[in-house]
Amino acid sequence: MATGLRVFAWKGYDSMIRHARPADHAAIRAVNLAAFSGPAEADLVERLRADGDAVFEMAAEEDGEIVGHILFSRLWADSVNLYLALAPMAVVPDRQHKGLGSALVQAGLEFCKECGAHGVAVLGHPDYYPRFGFSAQAAGVIASPYAGSPAFMALALEDGAFEAPLTLAYPDAFNGL
Repeated sequence: MATGLRVFAWKGYDSMIRHARPADHAAIRAVNLAAFSGPAEADLVERLRADGDAVFEMAAEEDGEIVGHILFSRLWADSVNLYLALAPMAVVPDRQHKGLGSALVQAGLEFCKECGAHGVAVLGHPDYYPRFGFSAQAAGVIASPYAGSPAFMALALEDGAFEAPLTLAYPDAFNGL
């Protein structure tokens, strides 16, 4: 697996997006608590880690401080191909709407491709994730507890990823949401 650092700069901020380390876990929890209205996403991250379901995480760092986070977990498919779930993605409130979230998603999706993922699913804001190519239409072939929700979207990373009916099972950690 690639472990190189990627540096992104935008709108006056210099940030490094890198793979998260165990030493980042407390700061990542703080980012998720600050970004969301309750502890559900922070608890999800911890449970995915504890259950061994997190495939990889990335952290955005500015001046030595973690200010953003994204996690991808494995989805169990009725296919031999690797499918991942993007959830959650969080940015501290004073860095939101400045491109950091987009940079995290783009860096994460690049690494998904490097890992050989066939496709990615997300349960997210229907006005945000389509800019990266996610669509409810692509998710329309997926049998999942979230099927039919406009927030349930998918992105094919390889040809044919979402052309035929597919069942995707989420890790147990998602049951608590």
